[in-house]
Amino acid sequence: MDYQAILFDFDGVIVDSEPIHFDCWKEVLAPLRIDFSWEYYHAHFIGISDKKMAEELSAMAQPAVSAETIFGRYDAKSELFRERMRQRLPFAPGIIDFVTSAKVPVGVVTSSRREEVEPVLYAGGILRSLSVAVFAEDVTRHKPDPEPYRTAAARLGVGKALVVEDSLAGETSGRAAGFDVVRIPHPDETVRLVRAHLSLAGNGNSLR
Repeated sequence: MDYQAILFDFDGVIVDSEPIHFDCWKEVLAPLRIDFSWEYYHAHFIGISDKKMAEELSAMAQPAVSAETIFGRYDAKSELFRERMRQRLPFAPGIIDFVTSAKVPVGVVTSSRREEVEPVLYAGGILRSLSVAVFAEDVTRHKPDPEPYRTAAARLGVGKALVVEDSLAGETSGRAAGFDVVRIPHPDETVRLVRAHLSLAGNGNSLR
């Protein structure tokens, strides 16, 4: 298998940002008396859009809170997230070198919005090395639907891509788009597991 591109998810793959997302959502939703654990967030909300998350939180909120009210806190959450990410920039070990030195097109396909992701990629020096970036607002159907990865592949004009994901929704999206997927348990493992897969697939020398 000769991969023509590598398509990375962002949160939980390129950066260890999910705990930061969790803390920011908890903080901005506290006035609405909406509470949920890290374990629940990790099991149910990683890999899906913020609007979908708002809908699911609305269904479980006691007392009742509309999904529109919950999503109305998105701007506050996004501003808080950007501030904390600028303070930490928690990139996966070795990912900046991997992306900037790859010999095939590299892209980012995320359910997060451009305003949250692009400044972080820019600060890490990764943005200019990307051949494609697909954000939440670029598609009408989000992961686990295949549209995000199909959109990235169509923009690149490629038919064989390796998808790198940390969530079931993301893995389902990548496989439904027709691509191989490497599932990442933690960003600390991203580069090691991708390199191992490329080596097994016979791509190890040509992609770095």
